[in-house]
Amino acid sequence: MQTPNTLGEFLRARREQVHPQDVGLRAIGQRRTPGLRREEVALLAGISTDYYLRLEQGRDRTPSAQVTAALARALRLDPDQTAYLHGLVRPRPRPGRSRPQQVPAGTRLLVDSLPMPAFVEDRYLDVLAANPVARALSPNLRPGTNRLLAAFLDPGERELFEDWEQATAAAVGQLRAVTGAHADDPRMAALVGELALKSERFRKLWARHDVVRRAGGPARLHHLEVGALELHREKLVVAGTDDQVLVVYHAEPGTPSARALARLATIAAGSADESEESREPVRDPRWHLPPA
Repeated sequence: MQTPNTLGEFLRARREQVHPQDVGLRAIGQRRTPGLRREEVALLAGISTDYYLRLEQGRDRTPSAQVTAALARALRLDPDQTAYLHGLVRPRPRPGRSRPQQVPAGTRLLVDSLPMPAFVEDRYLDVLAANPVARALSPNLRPGTNRLLAAFLDPGERELFEDWEQATAAAVGQLRAVTGAHADDPRMAALVGELALKSERFRKLWARHDVVRRAGGPARLHHLEVGALELHREKLVVAGTDDQVLVVYHAEPGTPSARALARLATIAAGSADESEESREPVRDPRWHLPPA
């Protein structure tokens, strides 16, 4: 089976997003393709056009560290993109059979104790653990759900996130960053294949080869029960695990969003109580009144 030409695809995608004037070159003649030409990248990187062509076509996949650094400068890559490029050319052993992810007991206790939405996800954006407030925020934050599949395929997620386009673009960039270190991972390949098959937007974003570090930031949501939410989203690496991240949503104290989160926590607590009651034997139906 032919191995994917990830290095060549990345170089071409980034080349097409750099304009000649961005790197001090004059755009001479009619240009049939966007961005830089191959010979222009080679010139800027100080290598031959033939060698650069071999890199893009996948006929050479192991450029030296010096050439890789020169290509990063020529393509104006940021630090995250540069690290990703170096990861693509660094030899790595093929991954073994993936094992089920286990959230550390202490981390799980922390998630359950937090009064705001909190959950743990793995490198594939599978939810591994979530507290009741997170599940009240979105049913797609239940353990076993893949957040990326939900984001692109569930219309409810688009209604929840006011900044859905920005959020999905960032999520794809984060997945791309992780994929660079796990190019031969069957689970990752299956996830990307399913998304590419079912979502045109994912296909377009994936083809850009954007690389985004997993980091927190602002989040604008609109929840059907508590309304608008202007939140901070923190992403904290869980030490001692294989790329697990603890995600926490919180609001500025005293703001309408903080009060809305408090209402969401009350809703979550009520749902949890109802769930516990449903597990108990009902001895007298008069104990349970129908909902108003």
